[in-house]
Amino acid sequence: MPRLIPESPTFQTASERQVWELLRDQLGPDDVLLANLRLTDADKDVEADLVVLMPEVGILVLEVKGGSVHVEPDDSDGHVWRLATKGVYRRIRPVDQVRDAKHALKRYVEQHPDGGAQRRVGWGHGLVTTYSSFESTFTVPELPRWALHDKDDLETLADRARANAWGMLHSQRPPTRDDVEVITDILTGRFAAPYDVNAESDDRAAEFDRLTMEQATILRVTRLLPRVEVRGGAGSGKTVLALQQAKELTRGGNDRKPQRVALLCYSIGLAEHLKRQVMTWDRRHRPAFVGTFHAFGKQWGAADGERTDSEFWEERLPAEMAELAQQLPDGKKYDAVIVDEAQDFADSWWSPVLASLRDEEEGGLFVYSDENQRIFARFGRPPVALVPLVLDHNLRNTKQIHDSFGPLAPSRMYSRGGDGPAVRFVEASQDEATATADDEVDRLLDEGWEPRNIALLTTGHRHPIQVERTDFHDQEGYWSTYWDDDVFYGHILGCKGLERRAVVLCLNEDGTRDRARERLYVGMSRATDVLVVVGEPAIVRRVGGEDVARRLGL
Repeated sequence: MPRLIPESPTFQTASERQVWELLRDQLGPDDVLLANLRLTDADKDVEADLVVLMPEVGILVLEVKGGSVHVEPDDSDGHVWRLATKGVYRRIRPVDQVRDAKHALKRYVEQHPDGGAQRRVGWGHGLVTTYSSFESTFTVPELPRWALHDKDDLETLADRARANAWGMLHSQRPPTRDDVEVITDILTGRFAAPYDVNAESDDRAAEFDRLTMEQATILRVTRLLPRVEVRGGAGSGKTVLALQQAKELTRGGNDRKPQRVALLCYSIGLAEHLKRQVMTWDRRHRPAFVGTFHAFGKQWGAADGERTDSEFWEERLPAEMAELAQQLPDGKKYDAVIVDEAQDFADSWWSPVLASLRDEEEGGLFVYSDENQRIFARFGRPPVALVPLVLDHNLRNTKQIHDSFGPLAPSRMYSRGGDGPAVRFVEASQDEATATADDEVDRLLDEGWEPRNIALLTTGHRHPIQVERTDFHDQEGYWSTYWDDDVFYGHILGCKGLERRAVVLCLNEDGTRDRARERLYVGMSRATDVLVVVGEPAIVRRVGGEDVARRLGL
């Protein structure tokens, strides 16, 4: 029996079913029998009653006619085909019909990306008159007798179909078995667009944006509150809200004057993200300053310092900035300062922030924080009273990812991020973790993820590619590569406030370092759609506890 597509077709006429059943019973196991094949191209809609694909023989398109079919002379056309059903005679053009279908199908296959010249094989066409007979000497120019199969030919229909297809090769090669497989897939739509992980991720990202803007109604509550702390766990949309608040305060409206606003954060990467977002806005809605705490001071002439010089960052820089801020003319000061990822600010940093306000006592201060992402040794808080508002919904991460790091969060959050694939844990020793993480990046690429949607983040020493890129660029230049169309290699210390759709988290330290639990929380929550954790189960248990280990399947 041949391969039948579909296995149990529905026919409009008994004659079509009869011919299909005959071919089903007579064709060989390497042949393919397609029924009711429809195609729309630029010219018109066509339909092939039956298509027979025979390896090493040919491809044959068959038109089936029941009723009484006959050919009679015609003064204008030489001859015409007529069909009588239920006593009604009408003119038909069966040969034109089947030939048009053959050429349309052949053209479709050869224009298909998986077809082309390599699938240019012989195609033929034939006519089956299920209930009508024709003399063996019958012939018309457009259809030789051996391509016309009447009711007396049906017992050997498969053999005649082979001869019909072979006879119409017209110097084209017969299809191989591989040709038959590929052409069958093309004709049946099995080469349709494959599943695209990026497209599904795009859909989730759009939903995150919608939910975050829905949550932005919380900003209406703060309209009459000049000093607010918005607390929320990873994925709660804090950064999006901070940006939206900066825009609304800057443009004013609703009986509010436009304000001079500064939008600050600690890390270079997050600052670059904020700048890129702001640059897409109308110029009238852009804050007066967007950047890091250090850059905030440099605009006034504050000094540079070494990244490893803690005394500079904790004492000398903030003291210098506070003095410079006090000396600013009123036109250079700010009506409001917004701080994202504020848990990273030291105690000493808040003095120059407050000094930069036109009204140091009542000027706007809006702080967005997540205490459980406090992964530095400093524990600074603003020395002023703030009205707390809490975000308790995770909008960004899939439910599976949110569930995996849920025990690490400071308080219960509710997941609204939608479903995604299960979080995957790949066991590897501390020494082998980086190489294994590289393999997992390759696996994601093989699954179809675009490189720009993938990040490999380490918890211990930096990945060699991060070292290489940092050495080649300065810090600002390295972080600008985050938005390149390539896999990003980074360390979790610099990635707060940022995320990628697919993250490979490499646990390449033993977990005994201070605030290792917070680092694990930050690392796991950077992935929005796919999370792969690479490391030793013992490290997960040591850092995250048995609950996290169990959720990772350990």
